[in-house]
Amino acid sequence: MSPSLSLLALSALFVSAALVYWPVVARLVHDWASDDNYSHGFLIIPIAAFFAWERRGAIAEAVSQPSYAGLVLVVLSLATLVAGLLGAELFVTRVSLICALAGTVLYLFGWNHLRVLRFPIAFLLLMVPIPAIIFNQIAFPLQLVASRFGEVVVRLLEIPVLREGNVITLANTQLEVAEACSGIRSLISLLTLGIVYGYFMDKRSWVRVVVALSTIPVAIVANGLRVAGTGIAAHYYGAEAAQGFFHTFSGWIVFLAAFVMLFVIQRVVHALTPAVSRPAAREVA
Repeated sequence: MSPSLSLLALSALFVSAALVYWPVVARLVHDWASDDNYSHGFLIIPIAAFFAWERRGAIAEAVSQPSYAGLVLVVLSLATLVAGLLGAELFVTRVSLICALAGTVLYLFGWNHLRVLRFPIAFLLLMVPIPAIIFNQIAFPLQLVASRFGEVVVRLLEIPVLREGNVITLANTQLEVAEACSGIRSLISLLTLGIVYGYFMDKRSWVRVVVALSTIPVAIVANGLRVAGTGIAAHYYGAEAAQGFFHTFSGWIVFLAAFVMLFVIQRVVHALTPAVSRPAAREVA
């Protein structure tokens, strides 16, 4: 396919996709703006675009071999979109957008280009809010873990405390670890940050995976420390310390501490398994 035809086809597909998926994209942007759990979604597309731009050399070198498998994937994605719209399932409609993008690349340029762009396209999944049923299944256990962690830390400091589920009772107040304080917000944001951080800090795929997965225990520990800190502050300074500015500011402090933990983990992994650089090939006269 000539460059002019490719550009024309891309333009036509872009306009068609914009018309078909406009309601989906508009609702997705609305969720980013209104739900703090997914406010990082605004950053996902620019970052994914950078990842694709960084691969411009490999894209130019890849042999273009258009595949009809991509057309099949696009058709299946559109069918999924229709099913999601009829069933009012937002997650399905949003994932179908990403699958349609992958199918378009495959149909116009082939498997070589899709392999080059597989990471930027997969990265777009981070902009899609997870279904509420899964969100709730994750959030409640995290609430209990954070409550238990906070209780243990407070008890170690010999502060009288009683926990019942996600409710922590102190001598002068009672704290409830609500869904917003479960840590899932910081977990989702930290996972995104961990993937980006690991990508830039190490070229080895397994190290990037380790850094990304380490965000899960890091987020849990960091949020547990936040709950413990709130309990300690409430014990010494009253119930007001667990609300308002302190509660909000502590969230930023804990997220910063979580990033520091992530940085330490990456440096430890790098120190224990340093990347082996290949010697440059000598030129032959």
